[in-house]
Amino acid sequence: MENSTFVFETCLIEGMILKRKNRFIMEVEVDGIVCDCHCPTTGRIGNILFRDIPCLLSKSKDTTRKTQYTVEAISLDLPSENNKSWIGINQNAANRYVEHFLKTGQLSAMVDNGGTVKREKKLGDSKLDFLVGNTYIEVKTPLMSLQVEMKDHIATKKVSEFNSFERFIKHINELSESLQRNERAILLTCFIYENPGYKVSKRGKHSDYIKNEVKACISRGIEIWQINFKISPTEVRLINYFETTNTFMDAGAALQE
Repeated sequence: MENSTFVFETCLIEGMILKRKNRFIMEVEVDGIVCDCHCPTTGRIGNILFRDIPCLLSKSKDTTRKTQYTVEAISLDLPSENNKSWIGINQNAANRYVEHFLKTGQLSAMVDNGGTVKREKKLGDSKLDFLVGNTYIEVKTPLMSLQVEMKDHIATKKVSEFNSFERFIKHINELSESLQRNERAILLTCFIYENPGYKVSKRGKHSDYIKNEVKACISRGIEIWQINFKISPTEVRLINYFETTNTFMDAGAALQE
């Protein structure tokens, strides 16, 4: 597929996460040296205990930055495996990938590829990720529930239910309200790994409320799509994308992740 890759300017570097020190910092061994690296997502990542987890790092051009590296992806394979599968965890970078494929016309089944792509357009009290022609697009990159096989060597922890869903509810309602002035509004769930179909996580005490809000917004006309990327040390490749609106009419409780 022409233009189906986003090529990194500089190849990513493989390292080993020794631990997650806090929401923003991971301790990583890079070429035998242990250093603090920026963690680009502040939330949970699959309930993983980060002990000897392989990762891919980008190096900042800013030599004054306290953390020279950013963790772009992790692997749940054994460190000794040569051909690792990677899970992208940089939620901000996800928007750059989506922008690339919008601008190169690779998402024409979802949105007209001739439309002008504008970033971070104001809508109500929020800034939504894209305005493409007359269609608003908000990108969500769920990471709290990784829909991949958790291998035996991966340690996980029990965590409390996620309760910080207000921002998601605000965004999805503003998306639906945009339909009063715009033709279409899309919530795009983005996975920087292969995910055949997003599955709603286990039921929580706020599930019914969130599900009802999602269904109400779908009834007003918003669409929900899914896009899957594959990340490697050299590039991000578009795997596929497809509409999932009907799926979330019946199960919409986990999109806020």
